[in-house]
Amino acid sequence: MTTVRRPREQELPFDVFAKACPSRGTLEHVTGRWGALTLGALHEGSLRFNELRRRVDGVSEKMLSQTLHALERDGLVHREAQPTNPPRVDYELTPLGHEIARRLLSLIQCVEGSMDAVLRARERYDETRGAR
Repeated sequence: MTTVRRPREQELPFDVFAKACPSRGTLEHVTGRWGALTLGALHEGSLRFNELRRRVDGVSEKMLSQTLHALERDGLVHREAQPTNPPRVDYELTPLGHEIARRLLSLIQCVEGSMDAVLRARERYDETRGAR
């Protein structure tokens, strides 16, 4: 196995490829299905919990709650609770959350734009290897 090393002047204090690096957890929160979709939805603007749940079609209340907690802990999402009756809670991206969401949306757009090729590749794969 070959290890690729960055030149010393480009080394960062964190290395996501190292098992104990704390950046791994944040990467998992950001790139997991619900984290990426939540960040993408919040990039459009502040949303209340149920608005966000409707926007991220298919996410359960429990998973969205867990995702928001993780993203808030990582400093990517800000939670604003209004002392009203009933309570109103809004979620919005922090500046860091906006930066990460912007980059994720570029990837999402690339994937969406490539789906014709992906679907053709899946079809070829299934024809040669047998459908699963």
